[in-house]
Amino acid sequence: MERSYNIGVLFADQANNGLKQDYFAGILDSFKKTVEAKGYNISFLNCCKENENRKTYLEQAKYRNFDGIVIACIEYDDAEVVELLNSGIPIVTVDQEIDNIQAVKSDNVEGIKKLVRYLAEMGHKRIAFITGDDNTVTQIRVKGFLETCEEMGIQVPDEYILKSQYRNMRKATYQTEQLLKLENPPSCILYSDDYAAIGGINVLHARGMEIPEDISVTGYDGIDILSQYEPRLTTVRQNTEKIGQVAAEKLIECIENPGQTDKETIIVETELEKGRTVGRVFY
Repeated sequence: MERSYNIGVLFADQANNGLKQDYFAGILDSFKKTVEAKGYNISFLNCCKENENRKTYLEQAKYRNFDGIVIACIEYDDAEVVELLNSGIPIVTVDQEIDNIQAVKSDNVEGIKKLVRYLAEMGHKRIAFITGDDNTVTQIRVKGFLETCEEMGIQVPDEYILKSQYRNMRKATYQTEQLLKLENPPSCILYSDDYAAIGGINVLHARGMEIPEDISVTGYDGIDILSQYEPRLTTVRQNTEKIGQVAAEKLIECIENPGQTDKETIIVETELEKGRTVGRVFY
């Protein structure tokens, strides 16, 4: 089949943040630059299922003659997504492993482990975790959090793990207040992402608490704009530029060398950024 040099992007942010979601926006920006440098264009698939005349993902892909598709931030058990994954069209997924599909992932396992080990080194034994949406990434992080706490001899009460949503300051604010009401509140709160951490910090400041003198805080993602926030947030930086670049390169490999490219999972390293929101504690 003759190539169209057009690549589809299937992105349906479950939290309705759209391309304001810094993590995926960074990945897609890097992906776009990389494929365009190789002579390809990108188009978004229509994810609005409320439109009666809308085609399925596979129908759209065939109609537009996509050479390949990148999939990110979507419900992978959706019937339309499953149909697309089984279509034989070259596909790369971001942060999700699917059998016989090329995948590129941020190293959420080591990212959370490095963060918890650092907190333990700083003397913290009462560490709470306000998590993000209930998806694969969150499940991986919670599992890594609990395993590393156990490894470091830290007990985590059930009430120290609270569910929230990524990038949702309001929910992070509410859950922070719940932690502060506990008879034995945490000495450190780990937030699902940097924006959620800022929501928590606002609550702590409103209560007259100093960070990190009275309580420590960490985020996750390493958003550039928040590097100017004081005190500088301790966080885990995800390499969105490299994830997007590798996803693009691997998808083009699959397109240009059909049947010759191994369907592997590539894991991109994270970096612990030791800001000024984690203080040393002594018991």
